[in-house]
Amino acid sequence: MTDRSSPTELIPDERIRPASVVTRILRRPELGAVLGLVIVTVFFIAIANPVMFELSGIVNFMAPAAQLGILAIGASLLMVGGEFDLSVGSMVAFAGLIFAACVVTFGLPLPVAIVITFACAAAFGFFNGQLVLYTGLPSFIVTLAFLFVLRGLSLVGLKWATGGATQLRGVREAATDTPLDAFFYNLFSGDAFEGLFVWLAAHDWIAKFPNGQPKVTGVPVEIIWFVALAIIAAVVLARTRYGNWIFASGGDPNAARNSGVPTRRVKTSLFVLTACCAALVAILTVLDAGSTDARRGFQKEFEAIIAAVIGGCLLTGGYGSVIGAAIGAIIFGMVLIGLTYTSIDQDWYLVFLGGMLLMAVFFNNIIRKRVTGER
Repeated sequence: MTDRSSPTELIPDERIRPASVVTRILRRPELGAVLGLVIVTVFFIAIANPVMFELSGIVNFMAPAAQLGILAIGASLLMVGGEFDLSVGSMVAFAGLIFAACVVTFGLPLPVAIVITFACAAAFGFFNGQLVLYTGLPSFIVTLAFLFVLRGLSLVGLKWATGGATQLRGVREAATDTPLDAFFYNLFSGDAFEGLFVWLAAHDWIAKFPNGQPKVTGVPVEIIWFVALAIIAAVVLARTRYGNWIFASGGDPNAARNSGVPTRRVKTSLFVLTACCAALVAILTVLDAGSTDARRGFQKEFEAIIAAVIGGCLLTGGYGSVIGAAIGAIIFGMVLIGLTYTSIDQDWYLVFLGGMLLMAVFFNNIIRKRVTGER
């Protein structure tokens, strides 16, 4: 007699069914960002001054892209984890106040000021995460409230630190008092690989002035931070157990919790990471400008989220890409600075932000539904 229950083992699991190369490409969340980068690059090659794509022009648009990209990395990880943080722009201003006050007002050594700045940002990120988790309120609402709270604290704090002004100056002069301060100053400000660029200019590999000095003296350190964070975050998200926990926490928190995933700790750590990314941007920009002001980081929370969405992050969580968010930030930097190389009014940048958000969501939804068969 034949056992009719055994043939079930011959039915292959559709989850391990081989997929074509095209299908695997379409499943990548970065696809929309890559196509967007290609379109924007072709657009500016066609209409912009060719100087834009020389080394100096590339550095010009990569510097603001790197600052936004650092924020977008934190925002993308948090969105994959199923949460939002609308306070990161205000956190840039608040962390900048803490950092500048530590250095100028209190005269603390630069390494101590950096540690205090990150500690304060992490504390607010932890509080945000705990408030969301224990109250059950949407992170959108909680962090929207802190958008105003932190911006207000920045205004009040700056007026206290300066005696009524909304800008605190003298950071650069106070930040290099000792050799240790100078070391940390170079770690968060200025250009890297200056000797290499001098050598490249001497051998006519890059453009130089008539006196032999290179037109580009080095790689701005914010670009180094951006690239390093993007690589680390991408590896963690794609190759580690913690990365799997992030996807699980954003996709189905209840199922993840029942499977042993510490969803509360994962989400809280992501809020802390996002706040620390904002603190890093604050330190980089304050040292670069030599001052801080209450409007620093204005609307950067929206740009970071848009960059993450362009990079393939779903608003519902559980899906996305750090590399895609980084590419989205590069697109923004290219458009923001690229418009100055054309005759187009720079105010069109705001129109571009809204348009790219709609196009990215529309494109990503269509591609995902076609590949997965969703309706």
